Amino acid sequence: MVLTDDNFASIAAAVEEGRGVFTNIIKFITWTLPTNVAEALIVLVAVAAGTALPIQPVQILWINMATALSLGMTLAFEPRERDIMSRPPRDPKTPIISAELTGRIVLVGFMLLAGSFGLFRWARQSGMDVATAQTIAANMLVIGETFYLFNCRSLTRSMFGIGVFSNAWLLLGVASMVGLQLLFTYAGFMQLWFGTAPIGWDAWSRILLVSGLIYSTVGLEKWIRLNRKRASGITAQGTTT
Repeated sequence: MVLTDDNFASIAAAVEEGRGVFTNIIKFITWTLPTNVAEALIVLVAVAAGTALPIQPVQILWINMATALSLGMTLAFEPRERDIMSRPPRDPKTPIISAELTGRIVLVGFMLLAGSFGLFRWARQSGMDVATAQTIAANMLVIGETFYLFNCRSLTRSMFGIGVFSNAWLLLGVASMVGLQLLFTYAGFMQLWFGTAPIGWDAWSRILLVSGLIYSTVGLEKWIRLNRKRASGITAQGTTT
């Protein structure tokens, strides 16, 4: 830190800005890793099971590029949380991703895997061709990741606790991602480039249902952890007293 004056308010503001930037980086990492985990596992499971790939490599490339630009970058504009300066200093020896966040990443990664692979199998068993089933699986990953993005606006609280509309860039990014996925699914040139096919409302309803389940599960996990910390804090105070 370089001090350009003797105003301690400037130091406090710099610390607050640094904490905000660091927290947003952690939010981005926590958001993006589950998709990478799910993409790798989908390929491994398909190879192990001897079935067609639920998602083509070119579709994985689309997912990584489109979501990183439309969704991931918007977390950089997430406003600082109100209690950020009341938190204890972070021990520089602690890992960037805590054990709690590692568990959340693994949980969401396996839920995305189960959702994408499960809907692919459902589509094939329902008589849909491979292109349609792969389009459903790809959309499951993207929409599931979009729902999870709202969980990552805060690492400990729900988006309702920090303000649903407090990050306009995130809402704009989600809207643009929805538009891109509709092009990905229904535009002829995108179907040619990425091997996609149009899907019906029955598939979309299942995609939204599984994505909502991911959001609710992470929200419940946050709530349980927060209440455990509050309970342990009350217990510690009572013991000290």
